[in-house]
Amino acid sequence: MSQSITHLTLLVRNYDEALQFFTQKLSFRLIQDTPLPDNKRWLLVAPPDSRGAALLLAEADTPEQSLAIGNQSGGRVFLFLHTDDFWRDYKAYQSRGVRFLESPREESYGTVAVFEDLYGNKWDLLQPAAPDERAAVGD
Repeated sequence: MSQSITHLTLLVRNYDEALQFFTQKLSFRLIQDTPLPDNKRWLLVAPPDSRGAALLLAEADTPEQSLAIGNQSGGRVFLFLHTDDFWRDYKAYQSRGVRFLESPREESYGTVAVFEDLYGNKWDLLQPAAPDERAAVGD
């Protein structure tokens, strides 16, 4: 059996402001923007060259959904954005006004820093340690 998670729903306040943040600040690519009934959209974005899951940006349309915007994981890190060059992306995001909540740090699993999206959801920007680096940490 072959299965994979292809999309994660991210509640947003407004389609266009969310699309602008993800494409302009994080350099995500627009995968699909299809109008749906009731002024909804099927709006998918993903990191450049990603082969993983995409984000479905879903505009909140109930009071309960609105309350979850920016706090979809109860204040914990919600999403983990892996990169092949931490410092390139960290500097680029900072220059575009992305808010980091901490200084970069080296952990046994890689180089990481927590940032917020435009609604306050926490993300890890993470460059995983090379396999040989992880083995050396455990020695």
